[in-house]
Amino acid sequence: MHIPIARPVIGHDEIAAVSEVLTSGMIAQGERVAEFEQKFSDLCGTTHAVATSNGTTALHAALLAAGIGHGDEVIVPSFSFVATASSVSMCGATPVFCDVDEQTFTINTAQIEERVTQKTKAVIGVHLFGHPFDVVGVSQVCEKHNLILIEDAAQAHGAIVNGERVGGFGQFGCFSFYATKNMTTGEGGMVTTNERAMAERLRQIINHGQTEKYLHARLGYNYRMTDIAAAIGLVQLKKLEKFNARRRKNAAYLTANIRCRGLITPIVVNGVNHVYHQYVVRLSEEFPMKRSEFADYLKTKGIGTAVHYPLPIHRQPMYEPQNDPDPCPVSTKLSSCVLSLPVHPMLDGKELAYICDAINRVG
Repeated sequence: MHIPIARPVIGHDEIAAVSEVLTSGMIAQGERVAEFEQKFSDLCGTTHAVATSNGTTALHAALLAAGIGHGDEVIVPSFSFVATASSVSMCGATPVFCDVDEQTFTINTAQIEERVTQKTKAVIGVHLFGHPFDVVGVSQVCEKHNLILIEDAAQAHGAIVNGERVGGFGQFGCFSFYATKNMTTGEGGMVTTNERAMAERLRQIINHGQTEKYLHARLGYNYRMTDIAAAIGLVQLKKLEKFNARRRKNAAYLTANIRCRGLITPIVVNGVNHVYHQYVVRLSEEFPMKRSEFADYLKTKGIGTAVHYPLPIHRQPMYEPQNDPDPCPVSTKLSSCVLSLPVHPMLDGKELAYICDAINRVG
């Protein structure tokens, strides 16, 4: 049996949608992009959405629209994909690393305030692995210090907090549609916002700073999405709820049936609808194997795994890490003990049972 860690779900509907765009002759940014933006903003409950070329350009464009630049500081969690911080660096600003909660893997609200300085202009909270961060607590800190809140929702399409979708809690919500995400356009991104002025600024930033053709009011970039990508996104958007429901069902099965000493399964905070971009377990000191041994064992059983993330961002070479004292010890600890297991919507009951049986044999 071979069970990959992720499997993009592309069907005949997506292929037909792309073919229609290709035969139309309009394959760059056009009507499909505009329709995708509208329907995605409807999903998130925001008034605006601006499509981009990928999740990193979504973050970069949002930061630029927020006015982040040289001399500014942006507080970011260290346990995340590097783009959460590198997008800040791309603006000439400084990412200030914050630790995360050991159980939810999301930004530690209490530590944010400890890192606020006169240079702090924004906070990026990451809805990591599909579990939303503490949007209420972080929003309160941002309001207290007049900081911009940006949601990095690259892994949380359709996730819910207290009945509301992520993407509308901050000034900006940034999504990725990479191939392995909960929904995909191949590559692509989206920025959601409730502020018209910010949406207009975003549209200039992603299109060479143009206010009208060949009139460039600001420094901008070519961060546009194509109609080809948007056509895939429109089909995937219709399937998102079904995909997420299947991910939750698969995760519930894994949590209920994994019974292995020293293996800690994911938690879900009250009021949160987790969408399980990844199903991430933690290996405690009681677990009878090293992580690498465990991953190798599962590989021999045909079960794919992944480590998200083996090195926290504050220890990446590009950020000249300081080893003593460690500013984010929880992030450092998690990077050494987490392992992602398959949870994608293409798993069937037989495969889920096989995964649990293989894991339980370790214990």
